[in-house]
Amino acid sequence: MDRTVRQTLLLGSATLLTSCAGLHLHKGDRAFDLMQYERAVQHYDRALGSSPGRHAQVMLAEALYLRNDPNRARAFYALADAAHPLSGDTALHYGQVLLSTGEPDAAAPLFLRVLEETPEDRRAQDLLASTRDVALFQADRDRYLVERLTIPGLSTAFSACPQGDGLLLVGERPAPTAKTDPWDGLSFMDLYTVRTADATAVPAATPLPGAVNGPYHEGPAVLSPEGRTLYFTRSDYLKRRLLKDDDNTSHLMLFRATLDSTGRWAGLIDFPYNSPDWSTGHPALSTDGRTMYFVSDRPGGLGGSDIWMSEDKGAGWTAPVNLGPTVNTPGNELFPVVNGRSLYFSSTAHRNMGGLDVFETHPENAGWSTPRNMNAPLNTPFDDFGLVLDSTEQGGYLSSNREGSDQVYTFRVQVPTFVVQGDVGGDNDPYLPNVQVTITDLALNEDRTAITGPDGAFTFALRPNADYRIRAMHADHLTRTVELSTKGLVRSDTLQQHIRLQGARVGQSFVLNNIYYDYDKWDIRLDAAKELDHVVQLINDNPHLSFELSAHTDARGSEPYNLVLSDARANSAVNYLIRRGADPARIQAMGYGEERLVNGCRNGVSCDEEEHQANRRTEFKVVRVEQADADR
Repeated sequence: MDRTVRQTLLLGSATLLTSCAGLHLHKGDRAFDLMQYERAVQHYDRALGSSPGRHAQVMLAEALYLRNDPNRARAFYALADAAHPLSGDTALHYGQVLLSTGEPDAAAPLFLRVLEETPEDRRAQDLLASTRDVALFQADRDRYLVERLTIPGLSTAFSACPQGDGLLLVGERPAPTAKTDPWDGLSFMDLYTVRTADATAVPAATPLPGAVNGPYHEGPAVLSPEGRTLYFTRSDYLKRRLLKDDDNTSHLMLFRATLDSTGRWAGLIDFPYNSPDWSTGHPALSTDGRTMYFVSDRPGGLGGSDIWMSEDKGAGWTAPVNLGPTVNTPGNELFPVVNGRSLYFSSTAHRNMGGLDVFETHPENAGWSTPRNMNAPLNTPFDDFGLVLDSTEQGGYLSSNREGSDQVYTFRVQVPTFVVQGDVGGDNDPYLPNVQVTITDLALNEDRTAITGPDGAFTFALRPNADYRIRAMHADHLTRTVELSTKGLVRSDTLQQHIRLQGARVGQSFVLNNIYYDYDKWDIRLDAAKELDHVVQLINDNPHLSFELSAHTDARGSEPYNLVLSDARANSAVNYLIRRGADPARIQAMGYGEERLVNGCRNGVSCDEEEHQANRRTEFKVVRVEQADADR
């Protein structure tokens, strides 16, 4: 073939490919603007197959991000970012995708880049903090067991809420090409019910009977407390025509339906604060049914979609009120659910693991408490939302696309397991063998005993939500008792307990910490009472020992006066011990005045109050060991 002809043909082929790429790029942009992300992805893929370009890479990444396909989105964001650094929302989305794919260290520079451009961007601030909280998100990983609930006949399912012996939920089915949702290629969303009495064999879902389901989307719904009124989300359409605003966007609307005598939902009435210019949906009701929480991007919000509330005062719903900046952010807050006093919702902002995370907040000081991330395994780097408790309040249902598509999951609290591992040592021995360690379950009044080996170690299994007392006994040492509790602990753990025993030889003494007195007084201060309570326990734990409790003064004042003052202090402490249950026959008081100063603060020496305070102390000394116990 002639070289000139060949070059002409090649040039024509290149022009054709470029034209083909441009056509698909144009169609992709148009589909993207119409939020037809499935079609947009197809066109951008074809455009890139013909002529790779940064614009197509960015738009394909954005479409995949919006279609919840973070793994593919990551690849095209990376290509576009390598060609020219991403910025603004595109950089933020790339960072969110990296969070979703488990790469917080790689996501952090993207959020920093956004903050360099717009330091006040709260979304980037929260997400940057999220990259540093990876370990915190795993704090409850053993608390819940999460399992997928497979529902025959539905390709996707989400936003489940209990209804009788089953669930009311949103779902999509496979659909003929002509009737697919351009967002994901499945059917439009409808409301379904499914029986869940036997979680191992869930039957196929049944479309909600009545007039609720139509030709377009019906979304998250909530039942009134008595179960005869349904509030639900649907696309804005009239008959079979989808209604759109001037920007060619179809918004969501909130509707009410009533259960009629035949068991069908009818009598649809739209929410008075719907508008063709913004979306309103995702309803939730307070336990009394008088307060409605919902999602909207109406004017007056903080950005994206916010959670709003309206109250039923008996004459209709009041004007919507934004929940404010504690709950809402410049990101998207979605899927509110009321569980008792708490409001659960999902957000792309706050401190999260990536995508949508579930948060809990509750009324506090005429506002809302700081939202608490529910952590793994309820949350993942993907989208997690629609958390609702069942009647036991020890489990419930959760929606998530953690396996690639929106599905309903069951979760339940796992009973945590606890173990105490400890060791016993002495004054000069880091580990004491042959120590008798007894643990008492205070609720059951049950004892278990172990003898320490050469390493001084002991181990006991513990019950959740229980209080324990551990007693360590050893010849020539003071028996010691410590308290231990698993109350308030919600995840499995191994508790550590290090016990140090003090010698119990005659004449051995030690200073009691925090047993101080105000100048020229002998009253037992509040800080001393707590320490003396431990002394009572020590005396009662060691019935074979007798003790001397001695009080000492500083050098200020005359020696006779200080001797009298120290006697008064020692007697005051001993009387306190007796009142708290110590055996008066095994404890004696002794005042030494200023005879035994612990520092150089004698008469004529200038010292500060802290140095004088050190001399106003109380000591404890073993003065007698009963022979029967000494020979053990």
